[in-house]
Amino acid sequence: MGMTPDVWERHVNPWSGWTRITLLPLLCLSVWSRVWIGWWALGLVALVILWGLFNPRVFPKPERTDNWMSQGVTGERIWLERSSNPALAHHVAVVKWLTRLSGAGAMVMIVGLALLNLPLTVSGMVTAMIGKLWLLDRMVWVSRDMARLSEEPDGGR
Repeated sequence: MGMTPDVWERHVNPWSGWTRITLLPLLCLSVWSRVWIGWWALGLVALVILWGLFNPRVFPKPERTDNWMSQGVTGERIWLERSSNPALAHHVAVVKWLTRLSGAGAMVMIVGLALLNLPLTVSGMVTAMIGKLWLLDRMVWVSRDMARLSEEPDGGR
């Protein structure tokens, strides 16, 4: 997504994180809308994708980052840059498991959307979102671990 340091600083705004949670339900709704509006649904899908791309860029840098969402986004950035850091090794298995959970939910959701099966779509979407929010909570932990380590006199070694 071309996340420069400036974009990450904007994305840490809790409004950015909380509004991004709308992406999966909006994507499901836009794909499902093919039943009502036919090929015009592709325009809605495109709008959702654009919202996903522009969302981290449209909010200002936050005044405060001492909230759950901001810490989760900060943890995601740390994870992407330093997931091989030995100090974060205790997170690896959980992050992999939660990623698989989200992916499995997304697969069920895609099948549900393809078949226009509401229970499959909703259960898949909910599973994917639970996995993502749980992963975000883990990223809060990553953020706090790194903050704690940076405060230690020996840098956590």
